[in-house]
Parts: sequence; structure tokens; C-alpha cells
Amino acid sequence: MARALVVGLALILANATFGETTFPASWNEPARTASELGIRNFHQSPFLDDQDLPPIEDRLPLDPVVVEPLESIGRYGGTATIVHADWWTFFNVEPPLTIGADLRTFLPNLVESFDLSADGRRLTLKIREGIRWSDGHPLTSDDFAFTFEDLWLNEDWAPATDRVIVGGSFEKIDDYTFAYVFERPNPLFINYLAQYGNFFVDPKHYFKQFHPKYVDEETLDERISAMGFVTWNSFISANRLERIDESADLPTLRAYRIERRTPMHVRYVRNPYYFKVDPAGQQLPYIDAVESQVVESAEVVAAKAATGQLDFAGFALRTQDIPLLKMGERAEQTKVLIWQRLQSSDVALQFNFNHEDPKLRALFWDVRFRRALSLAIDRDEINTVIYFSRATPRQVTAHPTSSFYEPAWATLDAQFDPDRARALLDDVGLVDRDGDGLLEFGDGTPLVLTIEFYDFETPKGMTMELVTQYWREVGIDLRVKLVNGDLQHARAIAGQMQMTLWHADRVTDILLPLVPDWWVPRSVGWDRTMWNDWARWYMTDGAIGEEPPALVQELQRWTDEMRVTTDPARRIELGKNILRVGAENLWVIGTVGLAPQPIVVSAALKNVPSQAIWGWDNRWTLAYHPVTWYFGDSP
Repeated sequence: MARALVVGLALILANATFGETTFPASWNEPARTASELGIRNFHQSPFLDDQDLPPIEDRLPLDPVVVEPLESIGRYGGTATIVHADWWTFFNVEPPLTIGADLRTFLPNLVESFDLSADGRRLTLKIREGIRWSDGHPLTSDDFAFTFEDLWLNEDWAPATDRVIVGGSFEKIDDYTFAYVFERPNPLFINYLAQYGNFFVDPKHYFKQFHPKYVDEETLDERISAMGFVTWNSFISANRLERIDESADLPTLRAYRIERRTPMHVRYVRNPYYFKVDPAGQQLPYIDAVESQVVESAEVVAAKAATGQLDFAGFALRTQDIPLLKMGERAEQTKVLIWQRLQSSDVALQFNFNHEDPKLRALFWDVRFRRALSLAIDRDEINTVIYFSRATPRQVTAHPTSSFYEPAWATLDAQFDPDRARALLDDVGLVDRDGDGLLEFGDGTPLVLTIEFYDFETPKGMTMELVTQYWREVGIDLRVKLVNGDLQHARAIAGQMQMTLWHADRVTDILLPLVPDWWVPRSVGWDRTMWNDWARWYMTDGAIGEEPPALVQELQRWTDEMRVTTDPARRIELGKNILRVGAENLWVIGTVGLAPQPIVVSAALKNVPSQAIWGWDNRWTLAYHPVTWYFGDSP
């Protein structure tokens, strides 16, 4: 099946344009404000005219943020239709700090300035005065304090304090100035506020009516029970994630607020208090409303996108969908853009170094075995068959934009050399005792490997069809088992998988120094199974889990130092040490990365980049300012 796709992709990707759009320089610089640009008059969408709101000047901050559109000043109006999976990629992030289009610069967003002390222990932020929640209530330091103190440092909310904030405290300086203060240096907290920061501020005036610090126990129990919840924290969590009907009451700082929600549909309308404008003084966003449909099937999402039923689609679309999507362009209702995924590898193959079977455990830990299986993979053929040579054969390492990137580590043991692979397997002591072409352990017992994985986002299933063939040709009997997301989570966390795979993001300057999960056992993850017992040992200072080998403990120490050092040169040195050891030991096997990602947009949707970088590290569209996208005339 995988090989048959080449014909359709050949005709499409051969003529596709790859690379990056030239973005405005302002997208990598602190946003200028209305006063700096001499903007004195402001305008609102006619959508708001009959809603009995205060004047637009009273709803904007004292000095509104000005966003430069990619190509043109937009016009108001229209409703965008998306699937709900794309809500997290489409208008839905508004953190204190934000990420530049270069994938390495952190910029003010909700705050007008931030300052990290020389010792890395104190991060001071100043909120843009006059920003309001969607219900008109002012954004103040108290909202940030509520999230940090009443949620993140609350044992009922977070029984185990995240290492990113451990030893941290909150200091309110005034209504618009506050500081995060840490016992130890925490310079990478800036990365956290930018990438994950929309969950670091909450409307205290709304949530305090559901929090035990502000409501007596009896009243709180009655309120929570009346909404069908057992605990206050489960209600707040579900509300923040917009999973319940009450989420429609939750004030937001984002460009859109929930107007109506059902289990299969969410309608968002523009936030009348949104704090950004365009260079013409028009309050953003341009689009008035978003209809978000809950669609579980990736195939249905692709069909809807191809037939012009969606104005934006990306998250659930796969490389193999491109032929179908391109067929939809014939009606001139849609455009298929080919962005580039930032994943270092679309498929990152993992061994369970903590597996309970001692023979498998010893085999997996032998670097000769891992190197043999890597050399047995024909990455060039995978690239040709699945991506028509538009991706990059490579191992799991840093993204090319990263300060930690070294080209040699992307290609180490990535050549196709089945003869060398067979020799290494022989060195390990694996033999074909019964002459069936498949290897057994030295004692004659069968060697059968099972890889379990959740086939989502990148073309994992198609890749594994080919990998299974490659490994069989050098004597490895690999069985493939597809699981759903829940089973993936349960079995990976419990260490019950022999092998699993996922796509390798967290490889840019945004996340790699903060969570170097592909190279160091520092957290337990559902998307990886390499060393969760070693990670538990690290997370609990040896209280549970299993003590790792000396080399792995050294990696953990480097990770700790990388997190606390205030010397950028030392941080890069440590990160490169971690990546070098990872390349030499091949903890995880990469296949093909930096691959084409289909993005389908309405032919009338303007200001969307033709080429861009797509992934979790940069929150998909965050740096490309989707609040400036608008509906113009179709070509």
C-alpha cells in the first residue's frame, strides 16, 4: 500500500514549492504599539455595533499592540469553519510571552516587558495596562498570582510540583507588575511562559467562586456537585480545557470567546476586548466567528478539507492525504499549502531499556543491536516512496534552526548498509539456527519483537510497513500492533511495551533545553517507552523507580545544569554534549524528518503563509499571527 502512493505524490510534490515565506521583520521583534506608530483612531467590526458595548477606545488597552499582517490590511467579516482538533492551532494561544517566527526568539505579548535577573532567580514582568478579559474585567497581577499560587503550587491541583517551578514563589509588585522568584536559577522559565504560557494566567474573579481558598467547603461542594463534578480541581481543569458547557462562561484573553457549546460543536465569536490592532487601527481579529466541529476520524477531516467544507485544516492531515487534497483544488474553493513539519523525525523508534524481560533488556541496551537496526533502514526509499524525496533522511537530533544543531549527528548510522547490519547482529550473538532466515537468541529461543504505536499525525503506519520489510531482510521478526491513544498512554507509562514510536518534536531552541526527552530520562511520557523507570528515579530523587547506569546519570546532571545556567555558551555546550552522547549511543532511531505538511485553507482566506514551519514547539500557527487572516475575494 505504501509504495502505491508514490504515483500520486510524484505528480504533486514535484511541482510544490518548499522552504519558508519571507516574514515581516516585526515578527521577530517586540511588537510596536499604537503610540509608537502614531495611530490615534481605532475601529471595530460591525459585528459588535449592536451589542451595547463601551466605545472601542475604552475596550482596548492604553497603548494597543499593533500586528503587521503578512501581506495586506484585512477586512472584517465572515465565519471560519474548522474541525475542533485545529482549534489549538488556530487562534487559540495568547501567552504572556510569545515566539518569533525564527523559532528561537521570545517576545512580549500580554506583558509589555520582562527582565531576568543576572543570577536567573527572578523574572519580572509588566502587564500591558488596560488589557481586559472578554467580560471587561481588567487583567492584573492577581490573575497570574491565582494560577501560580492557587493552582500550580496547590497540592490538590498538582500533587507533584513540576521541576520547572519547584522552589518558586510569586511576588506582586503592583497591579501590573509582578515577579516569579526561584530558590535556584531558572532562566528557561521564559521558554515555558512563551510555549505553554496560555495556561499560566486565569481569571481570578471567575475561578475564585470555585476554589476552596475563597469559598467555604459546604458552599463549594454544592456548587461543584450541581455541575456534576466530584472535586473543584476537576471542574476547573475541564473548564480551562473548554470541555464542558460551563466553558462558555469562562472569560478569555484570546481573540475569540465561546458563545455556544455542544458535545459535537463549538461556536466562537470575537472577543470585544481583544488587545491587538492592525496598522490601520482596526481591532483584531478580522474574522468575526469560528464554527468548530468535533470530528474524530482523520479520513473524514481529509474528505471535508478536500471538498471545501473547511476554511482551515492542518492538525489531522497527513502526507498521504495530499493527492486527495490536491484534487479538491480543481473546484477552486481551496488551496493546499505545503508547509514543513519541524519534527526531527516523523517516526522515532524506541526500545524499552527498562523492559521486564532480562534477555530483551540486555539486547536493547547493546548499542550494536540498535546500530544494526538503524543501518538496515533504507531511508532514501522511505523518502522516495512516502515523501517523493521532499523530506530529509536523518536521525533524531536538533532542528537545523537550533543553536544546538550539528549536521553530523543527523546522519550518524543513518546510511543504508544491510551487510554491516547483519555483521553487527552476528557480533551480538544472534543466529539463524533453524534456517528460516530469521534470527534467534544464542540459546535458540525465538526473537520476536513487537512495536505498539498510535498511528496519528505523521505517516507512522506507512513507514512501519517498510521498516518491517527492511528488518526482516536482516533477520529480525518485527510484529506491528496499532493501539488507540488511551492504550498507548496506559501501556507506555506502565512500561509494558517492548517498543513504541512517536514523532520527534521538542527539538528547537524553544523546547529542547527545557525538555530534552529524546536523549535524557527526565520525565515519564505516554509518547515514549525508553526509560520510564530511570525517569521516575530522577523525578523522585531515588525514592521510586530504578537507578540508571552512570552514563545516564551524567546526562541527567547535564540536564539539571543546562536548566539552571545563566551562561548561554555553557547551555549550548551542555546541550551539545547531550546530543553527542545521544548520537553515539543511538538511544532512539530516526527515519525521515523535516517533512512536508499539508495545510488546506479556503481560497478566499488571505495572509496565510504559503510556506512555514508546523509543529508543537512553535504552537503551529502562533508566530504567523492568524488574527490577521481574513476572507477576501476568491481568485
